[in-house]
Amino acid sequence: MPHWLAIALYVAAYVAGGAYASYRALLALGQRTVDIDLLMILAAAGAALLDAWAEGGILLFLFSLGNALEHYALGRTHRAVRALLSLRPDTALVVRGDHEEFVPVEELVPGDEVIVKPGERIPIDGTVVAGDSSVDQSAITGESLPVHKRPGDPVFSGTLNTSGLLRIRVDRSVHESTLARIIRIVEEAREQKSRAQRFAEAFQGKYAVGVIVASTIAFLVPVALGAPPADSFYRAMTLLVAASPCALVISTPASILSALANAARHGVLFKGALQLETIGVVDAIVFDKTGTLTVGKPRLTEIVPAEGVDPVEALRLIAPVEYRSEHPLGLAVVAHAEAIGAFDRALVDRVESLTALPGRGVRAELAGSTVLVGNELLLEEHGVSIPPSLRDTATELRERARTAVYAVVDGRVLAVFGIADVVRPVARDVIDQLRGLGLRRLIMLTGDNERAARAIAREVGLDEWRAGLLPEDKVAVVRELQAAGLRVAVVGDGVNDAPALAAADVGIAMGAAGTDVALETADVVLMSDDLAKLPYAVQLSRAARRIIVQNLAIALGVIIVLVASILLRGVPLPLAVVGHEGSTIVVVLNGLRLLAYRTPALRRGEVPAGATA
Repeated sequence: MPHWLAIALYVAAYVAGGAYASYRALLALGQRTVDIDLLMILAAAGAALLDAWAEGGILLFLFSLGNALEHYALGRTHRAVRALLSLRPDTALVVRGDHEEFVPVEELVPGDEVIVKPGERIPIDGTVVAGDSSVDQSAITGESLPVHKRPGDPVFSGTLNTSGLLRIRVDRSVHESTLARIIRIVEEAREQKSRAQRFAEAFQGKYAVGVIVASTIAFLVPVALGAPPADSFYRAMTLLVAASPCALVISTPASILSALANAARHGVLFKGALQLETIGVVDAIVFDKTGTLTVGKPRLTEIVPAEGVDPVEALRLIAPVEYRSEHPLGLAVVAHAEAIGAFDRALVDRVESLTALPGRGVRAELAGSTVLVGNELLLEEHGVSIPPSLRDTATELRERARTAVYAVVDGRVLAVFGIADVVRPVARDVIDQLRGLGLRRLIMLTGDNERAARAIAREVGLDEWRAGLLPEDKVAVVRELQAAGLRVAVVGDGVNDAPALAAADVGIAMGAAGTDVALETADVVLMSDDLAKLPYAVQLSRAARRIIVQNLAIALGVIIVLVASILLRGVPLPLAVVGHEGSTIVVVLNGLRLLAYRTPALRRGEVPAGATA
């Protein structure tokens, strides 16, 4: 083609590939700084002066491609978070007096009641007041299976009502909902920078000036010594391209932000890049017991009947009394009776004269019989003799951290119940995984007595525990470990554990969907009640650190090889262009691998919600 047409097409390629970089370079110069955009523009301009238009065009094309991939990586988290907003309906069906009407969700206030039909998304955070349904909470908590909801259960904005009709009382405004706070946390994390990223950005400006100065010297000195100006200029431009730190600068943020996006998708929120880096290098993890290693709610674990007594019949007689008592331990008995079909609702209305006796139990009349449910003190006060075998059973239950409760009807002991806050089914597997990851110390802290602490610790496979602790005592333990040179993570429920979470190098709150204290205090938030996300978070952090190291090694290695080759043997500009920009594309793509990162620990942890709640 005519020479003028070729030049016109090259100029068009320069404008297409270099316009944005030129704009950013001018902005930087206006702020009296120098960045890699200026290096690339100077290198491309130098190539044009050498009549190496093709090399300059390739340089700008690859540089623009690298920038495009960088923006894709940096924007992926933002797009993922913005996509959460689409989960929230724009309007809600609200009950106003004796009629229903659709209103914008922004107009809902605490106390309003809304109707959510099957297949619709829940518009606000609230509490179920009527209805029964399964709700898909995966967008908020990362749970793989729907969670059954009934009156009294909390629900979250953006979750999907899958089956039944729900009537929900609004608990907080749409701007303070769990979904809104998740979006704020992830966006704030996106803006924060890790140590490696801060170093790279601080290094970038000084390094860019050094490369320009070195390239200028590489041109001026040989010319002053009599070398041909064209050859010296060509080598200087090649050096300018090869030594530019594009790959070095993007190597860290591409990896960090991809990891943050992956974590958020699985219900793990990091407050920032620094927390993502830190959790992978902790030496010790301190666990709260109640609600962390255990489910946090009492359950009936054993029914040991007296000789000749049907345990189901004993449960059928005791459950109505416990239903009326509304004591947490009694409700555990009721829940078990309902689960096995032994709860007779007709008997509830026949419970009379119920008296709660603090520290001992309850006494009531049921269909003409006197029922006692409680401990030895209650039975002694009423002159009830306990069979030796059941007394021994009660002692054995207490040794295993159970609360022993006697069931008595008309002076006869029918059974002894064992009630306990049971260990999470995944707890022992999680402890084994963390130990396999090389954690030096795994410790359980609790305000419970020594006997209960020892039983739970042994059940989950822990060798270290501290019992009878107040919140300030837990902080003292964290400080003690830190004084010994350990980096400490604390895992708790985010309420009474808030001081210890704040004192730790990394505070991790679990089951924190809707919990204000947890979202505010912790550095890492496990939105669901799934302890298995903890090893996943540690492994994701370590994977991110490995990829950052790989990227830094690739970026620095390519720069060193190219610069050494240029100074010692001479490297053609096209090779320098491909080597330099190729390394930028490689590190970005390597960082993007974290978007799809998935650990064996996470796969093992995906158990039905009912097993971990």
